[in-house]
Amino acid sequence: MEPLLIVVWTAAIASAACWLLSLVTRDTSWVDRAWSIVPVVYLWIFAGSAIASGEDAGRLVLMASLVTAWGVRLTFNFARKGGYTGMEDYRWAILRHRMKPWQFQIFNLLFIIGYQMTLLVLITLPAEIALQNPAPLNAWDLVFGALFLVLLVGETVADREQWEFHRRKKQAGGTLAPGFATEGLFRYSRHPNFFFEQSQWWVVYAIGASAAVASGAGIVGGALNWTIIGPFLLSILFIGSTIFTESITAGKYPEYAEYRRTTSMLIPWPPRARRVAEPAA
Repeated sequence: MEPLLIVVWTAAIASAACWLLSLVTRDTSWVDRAWSIVPVVYLWIFAGSAIASGEDAGRLVLMASLVTAWGVRLTFNFARKGGYTGMEDYRWAILRHRMKPWQFQIFNLLFIIGYQMTLLVLITLPAEIALQNPAPLNAWDLVFGALFLVLLVGETVADREQWEFHRRKKQAGGTLAPGFATEGLFRYSRHPNFFFEQSQWWVVYAIGASAAVASGAGIVGGALNWTIIGPFLLSILFIGSTIFTESITAGKYPEYAEYRRTTSMLIPWPPRARRVAEPAA
């Protein structure tokens, strides 16, 4: 069986399991629990196929190893926040409250499970490009691999800073000004972890494109190929999710408006100057 077909069947089974579990447990966070695991499985299906066929599997092993490192980090961070102990994403609870039960179940099936699980396949498809173009590793692959690791470190630091802030907030009784993280990487981006997360999958795409270019493909069909749909849709998802998350945060913390004005949403950037209050007349 072709590895792409194996990936599709694996995704279909995982999607069905997430949907059934969401109905049985009334918990819609099963895709969140699978998020850091199934892409690793998909990458190793592609890499294993290349190894078994005797083709040059260096690039695919590199891609699978990088995504495994991504998955280990994300799984650890999700686990320490209680993600595997039945804790549901608070945003789903808010949406459930805003929708009628039948509307939320359609949303659950089509978006939470259908769209997101499909997206988790799409972001791994640069491995299919690498499988179809088994060129040896080159300098660009090493550059992209190093960049992926830099981004992985950045996301690890951002997660640690956010974890430490919420730990201090909990120790302070649930209140710690201004109510959200603003130090470290959060001084330069309101969501640095989101930025690094998306960027890593753009790098995965770049490694797949490197294989196509090394095999003789040009700009169109090589550097720019159809698998770009994966990281593009991932970025759209993150932007939409960020806007929704920020609408909740802004409603809870008045100071968030100024933070949003002075600090980049995603791309780390020096903050703008804070407004100085006008002196009383």
